[in-house]
Amino acid sequence: MRWSVTFVLPFLPLSVLAGKFHESHFRSRHAGHARSIQARNNTGQPTFTLTDMYTGQSFLDDWDFFSDADPTHGSVNYQTRDNAIQKGLAFVQADGTTVLKVDDFSTVAVGGSRDSVRISTKKTYNGGLFIADFFSMPHGCSVWPAYWSVGPNWPSAGEIDVLEGVHNQATNQYTLHTSAGCEIGANFNQKSVLANIINDQCQSSGTDNRGCAFLDTNTQTYGHDFNLLGGGVFAHQWDNSGIKIWRFLRGSIPPDITAKTPDPSTWGTPAAFFPSTNCDMASHFFDHSLVIDTTLCGDFAGATYANSGCPGTCAQAVANNTNFQFAKWQLNYIAVFNP
Repeated sequence: MRWSVTFVLPFLPLSVLAGKFHESHFRSRHAGHARSIQARNNTGQPTFTLTDMYTGQSFLDDWDFFSDADPTHGSVNYQTRDNAIQKGLAFVQADGTTVLKVDDFSTVAVGGSRDSVRISTKKTYNGGLFIADFFSMPHGCSVWPAYWSVGPNWPSAGEIDVLEGVHNQATNQYTLHTSAGCEIGANFNQKSVLANIINDQCQSSGTDNRGCAFLDTNTQTYGHDFNLLGGGVFAHQWDNSGIKIWRFLRGSIPPDITAKTPDPSTWGTPAAFFPSTNCDMASHFFDHSLVIDTTLCGDFAGATYANSGCPGTCAQAVANNTNFQFAKWQLNYIAVFNP
């Protein structure tokens, strides 16, 4: 939900939203959050223990279903848990994969809203190693999916966007949104990551919500091409040193991830790295809920629609149910580890 690059979406105004800046429904800040950022052992590398495993039915039971109006002004009706299940928009397949989808069967008038799903963890986090395995992700004209995390009182507690884009975007974008005093920094080594830096200022507001961001160069990291491979894994490590994000295609997932004994020190160059050099992690990121959603049009997909290569208008796209055949998440698992 952010301002995407000059290289890809030069037509996007600075005022385009990214942040979900009306997130008042998230829990209030907890005292002492600064002490909870993970510590390292005396070898210099953390040893991780699995603390939460979300898979199958737990996505429906251990996550809250958000059903208020979309804070990013999308043309969606977010469903309650009961309604999403009853309408076939949230369910667990026989193979254990959890599906969260946009309604692709109802008639919607031009200018109307289509049913969709947005969920967030009941539990909040103050650091850790998060590993998400997606078999597929939503894509298509008007479609704006995101896997992210956010704290209370946006942007004071920060936002981490791990997987996000709009329409039939070619590659994934990684973004942070924060309060004042956080940036990647002019001395950042571009060669230390796989993606290209597109903005180094993380501070976000209602008038400039680009955040600090990287744009991936691999077309198999997002949408159609990602799904053709059976998806893959996005992993991010959040600690005192910063936030690192890796992505692994289905055929190249490290065996330690598969074995649930992750060792990020062996994973090689990350796709993105937001160092703590010019951004104190504990004061800018705390009490985060993980979030998965799919909205339509809205502040990002709506603003970029005219130059997306999609036909007609964004409102017309929402009215056409055939646009949403591939507008669904298929979730294998999300695992949370801590030292």
